Amino acid sequence: MWKRVQMGLRAFLLLASKIWNCLCFIVKKQTRAIIQHQSVKYDLFPLSPLSRHRLSIVKRKTLVLDLDETLIHSHHDGVVRQTVRPGTPPDFVLKVVIDRHPVRFFVHKRPHVDFFLDIVSQWYDLVIFTASMEIYGAAVADRLDAGRGILQRRFYRQHCTPDMGCYTKDLSAICSDLSSIFILDNSPGAYRAYPDNAIPIKSWISDPTDVALLNLLPVLDALRFTADVRSVLSRNLHLHRLCNTTLESNHDT
Repeated sequence: MWKRVQMGLRAFLLLASKIWNCLCFIVKKQTRAIIQHQSVKYDLFPLSPLSRHRLSIVKRKTLVLDLDETLIHSHHDGVVRQTVRPGTPPDFVLKVVIDRHPVRFFVHKRPHVDFFLDIVSQWYDLVIFTASMEIYGAAVADRLDAGRGILQRRFYRQHCTPDMGCYTKDLSAICSDLSSIFILDNSPGAYRAYPDNAIPIKSWISDPTDVALLNLLPVLDALRFTADVRSVLSRNLHLHRLCNTTLESNHDT
């Protein structure tokens, strides 16, 4: 009789544990969704006649966007060292086949990335340029685009150039007019040949309070009015040096 009670109690505790873990997972996922879509706004005011005229005489520009650690972070089910806190639910899961092996990628979106893409797609022609494999990068871009048609131009690893242990990205292959194109990327090596056409951004892994994308909106709003993006971005060389220093420190650790 006592053994039956013990077995029944174990079964009950096991079921209760599973239900509790499921509830915690749902709550965490809903909390992340609330943080991602909270009402943080960048107000778009109607342009003045002078601003409309200024935009009409300058060329519409192209903003090139990196994926991993810039807009998203992901890990796959074969990774040994967890990069995010255990139990943190991904925003979506991708199932792709690489070298005939099925691989699941657990993808976490950088906070406010959906809002960011909504806004900047009104100002710029957007291009995805990732050093990742196409089968993975295309799937991530599809989910970020979400049927809006704002991320249609894409470049992948085969479009990069291996150089000194990293992949560099040739912006001139996207647009020959370097006055009207720039890249947002967490890796300084990616834009080594185009420092005057780049905005560095800190790598993102899992910080739910990150606001780097929101902080860039005032700069991106103003940059669309310039005749040559390099006239502004060339002044940010100290930021490139800072990113390089951070990257070297991360490698050292």
